[in-house]
Amino acid sequence: MSENDIRAERLKKLEILKAAGMEVYPAHTDRDTTIADFVAKFEEFEQSARQASLAGRILSLRGQGGIMFADIFDGTAKVQLVIQKEELDEKIFELFGSAVDMGDFIEATGVAYKTKRGEKSLKISSWKMLSKSLLPIPSTWFGIKDEELKLRQRYLDILLNEDVRKMFERRAKFWQSAREFYLARGFLEVETPALETTPGGADARPFKTHHNALDIDVYLRISCGELWQKELLIAGFPKVFEIGRIFRNEGQSREHLQDYTQLESYEAYADASSGMKFVQELYRHIAKETYGQYSFKIGEHEVDLADDWPTIDFSTVIKKEFGIDPISCSEKEAIQTAKDAGVTFGDSPNKARAVDHLWKQLRKSIAGPAFLVGVPVFLEPLAKRSSANPDVVERIQIILAGSEVGKGYSELNDPQDQRARFEEQQKLRDAGDDEAQRLDEDYIRAMEYGMPPAFGFGVSERLFSFLENRPAHEAQLFPLLRPRN
Repeated sequence: MSENDIRAERLKKLEILKAAGMEVYPAHTDRDTTIADFVAKFEEFEQSARQASLAGRILSLRGQGGIMFADIFDGTAKVQLVIQKEELDEKIFELFGSAVDMGDFIEATGVAYKTKRGEKSLKISSWKMLSKSLLPIPSTWFGIKDEELKLRQRYLDILLNEDVRKMFERRAKFWQSAREFYLARGFLEVETPALETTPGGADARPFKTHHNALDIDVYLRISCGELWQKELLIAGFPKVFEIGRIFRNEGQSREHLQDYTQLESYEAYADASSGMKFVQELYRHIAKETYGQYSFKIGEHEVDLADDWPTIDFSTVIKKEFGIDPISCSEKEAIQTAKDAGVTFGDSPNKARAVDHLWKQLRKSIAGPAFLVGVPVFLEPLAKRSSANPDVVERIQIILAGSEVGKGYSELNDPQDQRARFEEQQKLRDAGDDEAQRLDEDYIRAMEYGMPPAFGFGVSERLFSFLENRPAHEAQLFPLLRPRN
């Protein structure tokens, strides 16, 4: 039977319900307990013979003649309904058999009843329709090979796949545990603008749109309020953080999305050195609270967050692997080395992009957890220079399963140095690098009023997808997909 035929048949059943005087989509339900509570207190209900009113979606129907069975699910648990002709008004019993389908939401009232097989059930004495479904729940969902269809109809994927449902419960716990970690340490949660006139805080291509009321072009933010949060440090807040959505108009891969959740935090009077311990505690706290463990299988890597986290020096590993010093080499040398290593460039290659791609190729073999340190200044325009070596910045990156899963640094608070680095970034933009950062005069002006030394840190939902060992888009509730014609 085609989908249109099924819809037509169910519309007829809808009319049957109406003709019997039953409201098909009522606003009110007399449900007085969840299915999970009913199952947990089953013996109490059974011994007292107290009636319970449950509500939920029918996931299966079976039986015929004088008895029928239905499994209903309300989001907390499933339970079996026993529908016996002798327990119901005859017309109501017949109406159930002729007008109820899998997928319908119903309310059922009855008493606790254990079947001969010992299954905890509700023997119903009355029922009513709460929402008539017009399309059937597919019975072969688990055999569907079209993974894109599962993402397009995520509501069915969650309904029919317990593993997917549990993953999104863990996702909620993941961000809840991160929030609790920060709040317990005295951080203030803030909200910063999602629309900006000058996108900043990251090397990324933004989405651009037009603000009709102000008649100006604006950008969706590419960081979770990095520059805004540092202005809050200037304003006198010592510890701030935000968990929010960011947008990057770039490529899509197993690790990269254009629309995703990011956490960023800034703590005055702290630095990258003290931040290492902070980050270790954060990741271990999230892992323990969300999964109850520290060890994970991520791709081909075995990772244990409870292990020691060694430091990896950027220049040292680049020299060892590719034979060039990423700091002192010329732009020509860097680009040629990257090409020899199989790196594919855009139309405007430069030293920074060449060196960055060499590192990204090298990191794939590092399981971690580890901290990457010693990153050259030209790769990080917002971090403070190292007092021991002004050619590198005080930045840490968390290396996990061959990728970067979090970044933090001692924040640059010298406005003159910041201006010089922004101007260098602007030159790269003018030469065709559309991921280079922009010169932000408003932010520099704020810095000139004085900004305390601080440690800033950011981690995105990539960490969650890694711990789940899933592609990033599968770990999102409703990933963006190209519309089907």
